[in-house]
Amino acid sequence: MSAERSYGGVPLTRRREERRERLLAAGVELFTSTGYQQTKITDLCAAAGMSNRGFYQEFDTKEALLLELYVRTNQLAHDHVSHVLTTLETTDPAARIDILIDVYLGAVTSDPRLARLNYVEAVGVSPAVEALHVEWVGRWSTLIEREADRAAEAGFAPRRDFRLTAIMIVGAITGLLREWQNHAARYPTPEIAAEAKALILASITRQV
Repeated sequence: MSAERSYGGVPLTRRREERRERLLAAGVELFTSTGYQQTKITDLCAAAGMSNRGFYQEFDTKEALLLELYVRTNQLAHDHVSHVLTTLETTDPAARIDILIDVYLGAVTSDPRLARLNYVEAVGVSPAVEALHVEWVGRWSTLIEREADRAAEAGFAPRRDFRLTAIMIVGAITGLLREWQNHAARYPTPEIAAEAKALILASITRQV
């Protein structure tokens, strides 16, 4: 087997990974400061320290870069929440919901740029971005639905189909995060968390 090609002593695969990461970092910075629509590919290349050719070796379009950032942001938060929920020892539904929201908000607000990217800049960009949004609404709704079913099994909530409730909760929390991003003086994260927790508890425990 032939050795991997290198350039300046650095394997080409690693150079490509580093180049892609620089473009993604440039996308986070420019899409959330200049704005997605206003950012040009030449701006991304300048920020990443490469030529336009380097960009097109990694991404077909500016939208493709946005799509990857959107997936990364959601996947990071989803991985954190899923891991915590599967390792929790408590079965108390209210405690689990508190932890779910705290972990989720911690992931999406730790870097405010990522929240802006997902909940402001990506909104309405294209049918492809909208399709990705719908896919992730489904994944987050499934996670919330599981927790609601768990609460019903524990006698904390009535047994019923929680699918529409979960979709509604995802939409409401998305709205809260958009408000958090757009408000001149951002609401403290604990206030956003308190609203989200109260909404989930009220929604899943209501009598049909």
